[in-house]
Amino acid sequence: MKVYEDVNFMAFLDINPNTKGHTLVVPKTHYRWTYDVPNFGEYFEFARKVAKGCIKGLGADWISFITVGLDVSHAHIHVIPRYPDDGHGVVVNSELHQKYSDRKMKEIADKIKSAI
Repeated sequence: MKVYEDVNFMAFLDINPNTKGHTLVVPKTHYRWTYDVPNFGEYFEFARKVAKGCIKGLGADWISFITVGLDVSHAHIHVIPRYPDDGHGVVVNSELHQKYSDRKMKEIADKIKSAI
């Protein structure tokens, strides 16, 4: 579900989220690695907008940004909202996932969109 986009980047909810509002931020042009994106600063500014939307729209306490990049061969930033009771501890456990209905995912996306 799309959360936000501009000319260069798009953000959408992860279909297998680690927490409520887990969003992927990708460049519209293909780059293999996050550090290959030529407008790297703009890319992270875009991710920051999404993060602030998660904090304001979902009440997240803070955000984890993850850019490992091994699961998909296209640059992407995981924007993972963090909550006191999210079960992850300090570091996000990539094995721990949440399940939400399509209706709930749309509600989550709409809350982030309206807060950006």
